[in-house]
Amino acid sequence: MRKISSILKKYALKPYQYRMLGKTTFIDTDQGRFVVKEKTGNEDSKIYEYLDSRHFNYYPRIISDIEDEFEITEFIEEVDMPREQKILDMIELVSLLHYKTTHYKEVDESDYKEIFEDISNNIEYLLSYYNDIASIIETKVYMSPAEYLLIRNISKVYGALNFCKKEINSWYELIKNKRKQRVVVLHNNLDLSHFIRNKESFLISWNKSKIGIPIFDLYKLYKRHALDFDFLEILKAYEKNYPLLEEERKLFLILIALPTKIEFNQNEYEMCKLISKEIDSLYKSEMLISPYYAEKTVQNK
Repeated sequence: MRKISSILKKYALKPYQYRMLGKTTFIDTDQGRFVVKEKTGNEDSKIYEYLDSRHFNYYPRIISDIEDEFEITEFIEEVDMPREQKILDMIELVSLLHYKTTHYKEVDESDYKEIFEDISNNIEYLLSYYNDIASIIETKVYMSPAEYLLIRNISKVYGALNFCKKEINSWYELIKNKRKQRVVVLHNNLDLSHFIRNKESFLISWNKSKIGIPIFDLYKLYKRHALDFDFLEILKAYEKNYPLLEEERKLFLILIALPTKIEFNQNEYEMCKLISKEIDSLYKSEMLISPYYAEKTVQNK
């Protein structure tokens, strides 16, 4: 608290009330309410300057300097709105971020090969892992509820892995000879709680931002909120402003189809919840992926 007091004094802010929420401190001062957060990563870079240069200033006004240990931003009162509307507003802002920061970088086959090998190795590992788990469960006379839940749905896991195995090879054939890759500024920490809507829209928590392929923002958002929203509508809203390239969409669909590794290291109740959520996610991903391949089949006829 002493460090925070020191930086507030630097900017002539006289506090009269503090409220802490996790690692963030909300401070009421004689000049209004501010948010103070210790820097942990990319806040030390010039990300905001770059965003401004691209005419993207949809983040809270920053009071502190780059070299300061803490970041001080204005507090923005959020308008109460339905979550479904909020995420559509957020994805529209993300599509604008990607549009305004798009550029192309030179790559060679090794850049793509690294992605290909990482995903391929993960697929083979998961196939082997789930084969071993299934073999162990099937030898039991009495399965636990969690074991039964997994083995009853194991075909869905294998189906997803086989889809990914086929599609990652198709993706690599599609891009291995390309020498330019489309990249953008990734917020890299998308979550509904990191979007604020007032008279304008704002993204907060930029400490993990980096340059990368645009689908990684979509992927992280999907992993956090897949079961909460209709992501087909969210993707349509995004692509209305920023259409994905064929190789980008294919990689995105592979990533969301990949099952996660389920480890039996919790109590029975928690394991049932975990497995049920994973199976629900696999079904949700299948429902999202199917329309794209159905459309492609029609186009090829």
